[in-house]
Amino acid sequence: MRRPLETSSIMPPTAGGGIVRLAVARIAATGSDAAAILHKAGLMPHHIEDRHARVGVQNQITLLNLVADALGDDLLGFHLAKRFDLRDIGLLYYVLASSATLGEALTRTERYSTVTNEGIKVQCRQASHLRVCVDYVGVPRHADRHQMEFWVTALVRVCQRVTDTSLRPVRISLAHPRCVSSSELDAFFSCKIVFAAGSDEIAFARGASQLPLTGADSHLNELLVMYCEEALARRGTPASPIRASVENAIASLLPHGKAHVTEIARKLGMSRRTLARRLDAEKVTFTGILEEMRKDLALRYLEDAGLSIYRIAWLLGFQEVSAFTHAFKRWTGATPTQVRMQSNTIAGAA
Repeated sequence: MRRPLETSSIMPPTAGGGIVRLAVARIAATGSDAAAILHKAGLMPHHIEDRHARVGVQNQITLLNLVADALGDDLLGFHLAKRFDLRDIGLLYYVLASSATLGEALTRTERYSTVTNEGIKVQCRQASHLRVCVDYVGVPRHADRHQMEFWVTALVRVCQRVTDTSLRPVRISLAHPRCVSSSELDAFFSCKIVFAAGSDEIAFARGASQLPLTGADSHLNELLVMYCEEALARRGTPASPIRASVENAIASLLPHGKAHVTEIARKLGMSRRTLARRLDAEKVTFTGILEEMRKDLALRYLEDAGLSIYRIAWLLGFQEVSAFTHAFKRWTGATPTQVRMQSNTIAGAA
């Protein structure tokens, strides 16, 4: 149902793999074959055994999806983030915890988040609220739910820990749609959560940036910042395939029916001709990417009984349900209703 991992000459972004190790420990505790799931995700046992081994971000996302499916846990990332020891984040956690204020700590996150995960770009903005925006780089955002929910949950927990308060966001926006289990997120964050949003964002009250940190230590922070700078210099910047950039641009525009090649090219800062040439170099086309994304998302959305066929059609950028039904039948040979009924039958039999 999800697109298999592709080989490429472009070096993909990597991550520290902490989330992978948590997920594998969780599935192993149930007696399931963790090695088989690792293999399906393109990972090896040494990625788990060696805490310093880095993993591909796309492999990490794939593994989380596989573990979530195996466990039947629609909120796997959230559940993992609620329970783990925040110190396991490593260098990034300690450089944040030793900062003077929460605003300074989040600024450090903006610069050093790639030490932990090269596929995530964090931006902090101060306006009416203190906003932390998260973008995906080099990997498609639409294929993920669990990594993002892990990051958002972990970041809120870090903010609470380092300020020694019960600090809560005033708003959270997530690009993926709500699922039946999402009420757990509502209860945990105690704020408005906007799903199927155009971006991923956590907003705190403006004054939160001035909150002092209980572990502030300017001398330690200076030393840790130096280590982070060295880590950034050693790692460099991984190349980002144009396909991933196109997919992420499409994802934010799909529900608005504006995912047209001209608009995507403009959003990426290039002409249609340049975009077509770069896609051709990766042996893909814009139309092919759009079709594959819609099919992949449609199959995933249909698994969520809380999403109506009409809502799914809108999320995929179709103005009419009939147009969605026609396209879906062309992709799969069946209608959306037939596939949903079949999934419900299988789930009931299990």
